[in-house]
Amino acid sequence: MKNKQHHKPIYFLSEALKFPTVEHANAEGLLAVGGDLSPERLILAYKSGIFPWFNEDSLILWWCPNPRMVLFPEKIKISKTMRKVIRSNQFTLTKNSCFTTVIEHCSKIQRKNQEGTWITNNIKSAYLKLHEMGIAHSYEVWENDRLVGGLYGIDLGHVFCGESMFSLVANASKFAFINLAQELHAKSYQLIDCQIYTSHLKSLGAEEIPRKVFIELLQS
Repeated sequence: MKNKQHHKPIYFLSEALKFPTVEHANAEGLLAVGGDLSPERLILAYKSGIFPWFNEDSLILWWCPNPRMVLFPEKIKISKTMRKVIRSNQFTLTKNSCFTTVIEHCSKIQRKNQEGTWITNNIKSAYLKLHEMGIAHSYEVWENDRLVGGLYGIDLGHVFCGESMFSLVANASKFAFINLAQELHAKSYQLIDCQIYTSHLKSLGAEEIPRKVFIELLQS
C-alpha cells in the first residue's frame, strides 16, 4: 500500500500572514510553497516551528520535518579534543560583531549532496533585517584577529533556531556551537533547533524528537 503522506496536496501561501498547521507537511517535511520573506512572515514561521529552505531558482519552500533534530543545551557533548581546544585559548568568541560576514561565509560552504547554496541574496537580506530587529544573532570565532568560524540563527527568547555555521580552521564552528549551548543553558533556554539530522550535530549531543514534542516545547 502506498504511503498516502506523499500525496498530500501542496499548500500554496497567499498574501495572508498564515501557515497551514504543521501536520499538513508531507513525509519529507515540506509544508507550504510561496509567500515572501518579510520579517513578519519569518517570525511567524519560526514561532510555528517552520523554516524556509530552497534553491536560488525555486519558489520559497517552507518545512517542518518529523522527527526534528534538536539539542537540549545541557546535553552538549564536549570531546577531549574540544576541551583541550577550549583550555588552550586558541579561539575567542564575539556575538553580533559581523553578522553580514558570517552569513556570507555560510553561503559559500561546500556541502555534501547539495548543489549551490540555499543562502541566496534574498535570504541574506531577509535575515539581515531580522538581525537589525534584534531577532537574528551571529556568533563569531576568531583566531588572533582573523575570523575563522561562526554561526547564526533566530533567537525566540526560549528557543534558538540554528540556521547555519562555518569553519575555516578545524573545530572553529564546534567552538561557537559549544559556547552557544553553554550560554543558552545558563539562560534556561528549552532547546536549540537544529532542524535536520546530521552526524556532525549528533556528535555534539543533538538528537531527534517527534515533531509534536518539538512544537509543544516551542510553544511552552
